[in-house]
Amino acid sequence: MDFDEIKQILEMMREHELVEFELEREDFKVRLRKAAGGTWAASGPPSHQGYVPQAFAPPPVPPATAAVPVLTVADEDVEFAVVKSPIVGTFYRSPEPGAKPFADVGETVKKGQVLCIIEAMKLMNEINADVDGEVVKVYVESGQAVQYGERLFAIKPS
Repeated sequence: MDFDEIKQILEMMREHELVEFELEREDFKVRLRKAAGGTWAASGPPSHQGYVPQAFAPPPVPPATAAVPVLTVADEDVEFAVVKSPIVGTFYRSPEPGAKPFADVGETVKKGQVLCIIEAMKLMNEINADVDGEVVKVYVESGQAVQYGERLFAIKPS
């Protein structure tokens, strides 16, 4: 990886307001993360030019899905399964522009059914439902950049 490739990655991170980026290839691994003060930290093996990157602790790993209690109008506790993004990328609700969304609010979905696609590094990653139930909320607009662990859908289990 050369300096121009790193600059391109940093520009992409700024453009999509990404906080963290990780790339792993056969011969190296690089992780870029924006610190709280807006500065950049990098982690990876030393390069051929003798540069030793700054090391830092990995971020906490949130679960891919979790149940969140929510109050309804009748003040009853209802458990929703919240589908979260397992990767950083661009969120798409349908397989192509103008097509019907994979899942919409009010629709019933089955476990394993595709809910959306997240594009990362020109790869389309299908995100599937973890439970059978009704989609009650879509948190993200199509074409929007999403972060790791960001909420995508709320599903009321059936």
